[in-house]
Amino acid sequence: MNEHNYAVIMAGGGGTRLWPLSRKDKPKQMLKLDGERTLFEIAVERLLGLFPVEKIMVVTSASQAEVFQKELPAIPAENYVIEPFGRDTAAAIGLAAVALKHRDPQAIMAVVTADHYIDRESRFLHVLRAASQVADDGYLVTLGIQPTFPSTGFGYIQQGSYLGTYENIVVFNALSFKEKPDMETAIQFIEAEDHSWNSGMFIWKVDQILSEISRLMPKLDKGLNNIAAAWGTPEHTKVLLEEWEMLEKVSIDFGIMEKAQNVAVIPARGLGWSDVGSWNAVYEVLPKSAMENVIICKQHITEDTENTLIFTKEESDRLIVTLGIKDTVIVDAGDVLLICDKDHAQDVRGIVKQLEEEGKNIYL
Repeated sequence: MNEHNYAVIMAGGGGTRLWPLSRKDKPKQMLKLDGERTLFEIAVERLLGLFPVEKIMVVTSASQAEVFQKELPAIPAENYVIEPFGRDTAAAIGLAAVALKHRDPQAIMAVVTADHYIDRESRFLHVLRAASQVADDGYLVTLGIQPTFPSTGFGYIQQGSYLGTYENIVVFNALSFKEKPDMETAIQFIEAEDHSWNSGMFIWKVDQILSEISRLMPKLDKGLNNIAAAWGTPEHTKVLLEEWEMLEKVSIDFGIMEKAQNVAVIPARGLGWSDVGSWNAVYEVLPKSAMENVIICKQHITEDTENTLIFTKEESDRLIVTLGIKDTVIVDAGDVLLICDKDHAQDVRGIVKQLEEEGKNIYL
């Protein structure tokens, strides 16, 4: 990797996909899913195999940045790019690009996430090295994930013509981006063997992504230009807030990637990747006991218990006892106890929506 390569960690989400442990004030990336390190810590440590710590940027909120800085003080404070509030990924990535251009106009940025699980980290870094070379050749690179089953929970990227091989990694033109499909369509994608899951990770030159924002999202471009003009001045915070309030909430996929020029996709294989978007996904990625249980809990008795996830908040000393159950998710958040069949773990989103409608924000 050359001196102009940077990693940008997107860590501003406030989602509740792993409710009830994941809350608005403690999103997924702040959870210690392995019982020892938060997903944010894991994401940073993974990148240190390729990027020096001073080349790792973090896009997040002010409150989350404060927590992250205590966890990992090695990341310089100036490497945090603070969003006033969430405006989706197009604005967040644009803001990171402005920050990087101010620091290094020749920067190549690898946009990665703070809340994904990757088992084969060395393979992932290999893919990032190849992607950097593709970006240096003038492409907006998106990392796809070679599908292992017909998922309806991910967007898809259709690959087109062969572009070349970089570091033994095969690269294709990205033909189209597709929204989350129904099961019949997902099966068709798998059978066609030319679709990748959309991982939400990207690599590109800062100038190139800002040029595409200028072409495709003129309102965002205008706001970013005003922010850039005030960067590092006493007016920075004021201008940032004023411009941010006027921006639309648009994803980078919808706003840019679906219509961008010179887009390449790497259908990465063998990463052991998961977006850990449900408790069932957490169960799948963590080590299992002899009875195929995953237990992140200080005190437990599990008699005749199989294929079950037991997860409690890290400071909890509550004794969890299970007897004669299987295929179950048990999550103890102190004020909320979730018990569900693993096959219903995705339905937690419906409970969160119900609590929002009933105004029970204390549980969110």
